[in-house]
Amino acid sequence: MQQVLAERILPRRTAVADGLLILLGSLFIAALAQVRVPLQPVPITGQTLAVLLVGMALGSRRGVLAVLAYLAMGAAGLPFFTGAQSGIAYMSGATGGYLAGFIVAAALVGWLAERGWDRTLLKTLAAMVLGNLAIYALGVSWLAVLVGGYTGPSGSIALGLVPFLLGDLIKALIAALLLPMAWMVLNEKP
Repeated sequence: MQQVLAERILPRRTAVADGLLILLGSLFIAALAQVRVPLQPVPITGQTLAVLLVGMALGSRRGVLAVLAYLAMGAAGLPFFTGAQSGIAYMSGATGGYLAGFIVAAALVGWLAERGWDRTLLKTLAAMVLGNLAIYALGVSWLAVLVGGYTGPSGSIALGLVPFLLGDLIKALIAALLLPMAWMVLNEKP
């Protein structure tokens, strides 16, 4: 296993350092959740970019814990979800599957980063695509449960996947540029 970006920046791992990284990761996700393009039934947001960056920068364990902290704070009533939303009712609505997908995506891209997939453009882009697929799998599946009776499976894909493809590709490209550049700044060769 290789170091992830957070371990390269903060090589001395302590519980306090890990806790701070997890908190900062969750707050970063909350901040980018407020970057929003209104769309029904699920808006396009900066959350996916944040989740995937946090997962890769912190690694699988801390990345998942950052996402869980973000979800817990939003469930507890902090206005951390898109549009300053919060609460369990919001989490069980149309975006619920995507929120659950964030956990899987952070684990997956964090695991890949621990194996060096965050050091080159193509591997980072591939990791981002795989992370997005994990988010889509849970998000569209949950959306199909909620609205499937009205639209059928193809309707759930049309509502919960197709409108996000271009935006998520752009976000994946941004992440694929940022992470290898961060390693280059730290004088790491791919």
